[in-house]
Amino acid sequence: MDSGAERGVDGIRVVIADDERLVRLGLRVVIESEPDLTVVGEAADGAEVVPLVRELRPDVVLMDVRMPGIDGIRATEQLVNGMAPPPRILVVTTFEHDDHVYDALRAGAAGFLLKRARAEEMVQAVRLVARGDSLLFPAAVRDLALRRAADRRREAGAADRGPIGRLTEREGQVLRLMATGLNNGEIARQLVVSQETVKTHVGSVLAKLGARDRTQAVIAAYESGFVLPG
Repeated sequence: MDSGAERGVDGIRVVIADDERLVRLGLRVVIESEPDLTVVGEAADGAEVVPLVRELRPDVVLMDVRMPGIDGIRATEQLVNGMAPPPRILVVTTFEHDDHVYDALRAGAAGFLLKRARAEEMVQAVRLVARGDSLLFPAAVRDLALRRAADRRREAGAADRGPIGRLTEREGQVLRLMATGLNNGEIARQLVVSQETVKTHVGSVLAKLGARDRTQAVIAAYESGFVLPG
């Protein structure tokens, strides 16, 4: 466990959790090349990252999903459910079609990032999840979510839309556009309304669904059958 809290940093504070030291080193080099991003700590597994994050209270955690001991999914659950407010968690993975990625998103991660991503993509992703104003939900994960949701509905015997049934028609439109990965500005242009109006609708959607963020709302849309393939 490595802490850099004594450095006294400004900007976006990041903790890296990955069991491979070279991966942690590579991520640190990329993150610390930007003046507004600082790595304040590192952990080699989920058992280390949970107490480290509680101590350092970073803005973003880069979380590998496959780690010894407590994996990234369990660590994400513990952080999301055990801290107020929790950090924004960005899953870092080798395989974009990995079921573990979807499970981490369901557990409360804000998005995911491939380890082979370019440096500029990594820093942009960190900034986006730190702001909480955009959804990192690539097509590969949308397809996986839809397949997993279909399996869940077949097991249940029928789709149960639950609180999604309480959304207004406009809120439903906003949720469907959120599910495509559009941000507030893009949704506003699509619906020909102001960004402030979209922000109000997004807030209402999250409240009605009991969702922590956009990712959780979109997953609820998939799993209820509100958003379908095609």
